[in-house]
Amino acid sequence: MTAAADNTGANPPTQIMQARRHPKNRAKTKILIADREGVFRLGLKKLFSVEDDLRVVAQAENSLQLVAMARSFRPDLAIVQQEIALDGYRDLFPQIRRESPGCRVIVTGSRFTVGEKAKFFRDGASGAISRSAQPEVFVENARKVMRGETIQPAEEESAGRKHISGDDNHRGRPADTLTRREKTVISCLTQGWHNREIAQRLNITEQTVKNHLRSIYDKVGVSDRLELVLYAIHQGLELPSIDSIS
Repeated sequence: MTAAADNTGANPPTQIMQARRHPKNRAKTKILIADREGVFRLGLKKLFSVEDDLRVVAQAENSLQLVAMARSFRPDLAIVQQEIALDGYRDLFPQIRRESPGCRVIVTGSRFTVGEKAKFFRDGASGAISRSAQPEVFVENARKVMRGETIQPAEEESAGRKHISGDDNHRGRPADTLTRREKTVISCLTQGWHNREIAQRLNITEQTVKNHLRSIYDKVGVSDRLELVLYAIHQGLELPSIDSIS
């Protein structure tokens, strides 16, 4: 996925994904997402799109794009994947702040060592979040960081485990019953494609796409496209590459 401005809207998710709305006259926090995984970027973009005070303005998939997007879009908050933060770019976080003064940084990761956490905070990060944390944790902590608070990943890891193991039973359902075609449909969803685009790419009808989605929803226990994308993130589903889809 090529880094680009992200000003498009998104379909509102279900009630369980809705956070408390903030007054509409409040200036929105401009967010830049830097992550190598397109599905993760899409999940966060849709998550923030229903919040009145948060807006994703750009996305990047490596450190060079991250700095360029910071220069172009002057974000208030950068959410940066751990691997990108560690990929060798010299003084990455200070460089982000030079390009966008006052920009705060949150690092996302699957597992943080003591040394990595120390480095991130020493370099100026305001927080670290487990990638498996519940979706509302990202919203809450984005606001906390913008209020000047510092957040640690330890609290989020337990929340993430609770979410994946699931207080709701459907979160624990295995996804190994998904067919390759169904996984291909999920890959298309992670790119933000609509049913018509998926049908054209797979050379099937829109009704067939809808049938596949109903089957997928039933198998993994979700109720809409956003929940499915977030489920794919949390479960680390192995999906076919978009380039291989024809």
